[in-house]
Amino acid sequence: MINYIIQVVLFQVLFVAVYDFFLSKETFFNKNRWYLLSTALLSFVLPLFKISTVQKAVPQEYYTLLPEVVLSPQKVIEKAAWYQSINYLDVLFLGGCILFFIVFLVKLERIIRLVLRYGTTRKDNYKLIFLPKETKAFSFFNYIFLGKDIPSSKQEKIIQHELVHSEQKHTLDLLFFEFLKIIMWFNPMVYVYQNRISLVHEYISDAVASKSDKKENYINHLLADIFQVEHISFINQFYKHSLIKKRIIMMTKTQSKKVKQLKYLLLIPLLGSMILYTACSSVKLSEKRSKNIIKENMSEVEDVPFSSLDKAPTFPGCEEGDRKCFNLSMMKFVKKNFNVKLADSIKEISGKKRIYALFKIGIDGRVFGFKVRAPHPELKTHTIDMLKKLPQMKPGEKNGKIVRTGFVLPITF
Repeated sequence: MINYIIQVVLFQVLFVAVYDFFLSKETFFNKNRWYLLSTALLSFVLPLFKISTVQKAVPQEYYTLLPEVVLSPQKVIEKAAWYQSINYLDVLFLGGCILFFIVFLVKLERIIRLVLRYGTTRKDNYKLIFLPKETKAFSFFNYIFLGKDIPSSKQEKIIQHELVHSEQKHTLDLLFFEFLKIIMWFNPMVYVYQNRISLVHEYISDAVASKSDKKENYINHLLADIFQVEHISFINQFYKHSLIKKRIIMMTKTQSKKVKQLKYLLLIPLLGSMILYTACSSVKLSEKRSKNIIKENMSEVEDVPFSSLDKAPTFPGCEEGDRKCFNLSMMKFVKKNFNVKLADSIKEISGKKRIYALFKIGIDGRVFGFKVRAPHPELKTHTIDMLKKLPQMKPGEKNGKIVRTGFVLPITF
């Protein structure tokens, strides 16, 4: 999962870099809008691409770290308590998602409260809400919010501008990035994307609204007053101080030549490179896991969750794919077959002892491939003998295919 997130962020950085260096200064506003939307979505899809010819070079084995079994001469303490299964990164991620979802609801509630408090004036294709004692101007879907303190001579121009936002569904774009902010609140590139597309929205609206008047008059209108701004990230604001200068520069810019649209072809080699990188990086990750899952000098084992398989192997007596039952059955098996007294009889070792045992379940359900790291040769031999007693199981599945599955079993006593 972490590898996937890193690739998403990396791809977004590259997409935005291409936009900033090659496209942002062109007047192809609608194309730039769709570039930003499509690349933001592609950054989540591309890491899922696999090239079959490359993937076949990697053995289809998936390793899972089983819950640790703690033994004592008197009893087996099965550390399957709820707290052991907690992944604190998952808790942090979920907590952030909940927090940002609440923030989103608060913003939405502010909009709804304004509509309910001040009511709407129905027009042909939009609804107008007047805000008393305010100079704000913004839109949300087909709702246009207009401060009553804005001079009546300027209200019509502002409405024309906001109508472009409404008719072209710019609010949907901003809500899309609000959704991304909820699920990837830790990713700064989502905020960069939202900033870029907000500016493109203003370019589009300025280009349409200024057609009904001279550009000089429209620009003077932008510079005439300093207005308050409603700080809600998914509304389209007419007066936003940080954007006004850029909007004026873009309105005075000469229309880009059509030949410059060829710059969008830069996406082709960029996408090809990303797909190739994704395939190669997944191969390297699989090889690394296969080689390093157990080493003679290892002190820790990488924790790869059961979720990497679509269907977990089935221990005899368990329902098909029941992961919890599989874990409990393995613990009971260790309790029954591991001789703790043997460890106590070995005088060369003392204190807390830990064994890492690796085994695989083949596509025929047979257990094989035993590798053990233990503090004493006798314990290593005993652990392998114990693993050989494991019954034949129903193999796991990945993408609808039966696969070999590797397990690492930690035993502490």
